[in-house]
Amino acid sequence: MLTSDPIKEIHEMSAGPTDGSSAARLPGSKPARTRRRRPMPPPTSYSRIPSSTTVELPPGHAAQVFPLPSSTGFIGEAFSMDSLEFMRWAARRYDSDRFVLVVLFTLMGSQEPGGLIEANHGDVADFLGYSRPHVSRVFHVLEADGALQRVRNGLYQLNPAASLRGGVKKPQKGRKGASTGKGERVEQLDLLHALLEDPDAPEAFKAMAQPGATLEPRKLKKGKPSS
Repeated sequence: MLTSDPIKEIHEMSAGPTDGSSAARLPGSKPARTRRRRPMPPPTSYSRIPSSTTVELPPGHAAQVFPLPSSTGFIGEAFSMDSLEFMRWAARRYDSDRFVLVVLFTLMGSQEPGGLIEANHGDVADFLGYSRPHVSRVFHVLEADGALQRVRNGLYQLNPAASLRGGVKKPQKGRKGASTGKGERVEQLDLLHALLEDPDAPEAFKAMAQPGATLEPRKLKKGKPSS
């Protein structure tokens, strides 16, 4: 009677091809899990820049690469750069004439890139529901204080040192209404320099646009203590 060798049987059961085609597994064992690779995130603005790109700069110059600012987090997807000191100054200066603040905030929110406002006194009056003479008076107050400049009829400019909407200016249109070239990105310092060199800009407007300008303190009424 032949007797089987249990140790030999175990070796025979566990033996098998080494190429992995039908490798033996222990009873009840589960196949090894394969980890799934996480999907790659969408490429950012940096990853789209070819690594072999070479930009030649003139001697003594440097360059920076940065993502363009986004305004999608703001209500209406529009934003502006506003001077904190100017807003504090305006709140005190027009405390006794708060309708000036109403018109000023409306103009600040109506800017096109570069600070231009395509509106006349009647447009602002209709928007706020006030008479045109009330709004016209405020326009003259803001112009006298240097916060606003009349470029031409129906076009005004807020002082870029006080409030400025960034972005890309609309390309200029030719005589037939067609655009002449591409839009230009707004640069605050360049815009301020151009306005300071403009011989037609009012002196009050230039004074507020000067580097390191100080705002005129509030005019106090008689008998009212300074705060």
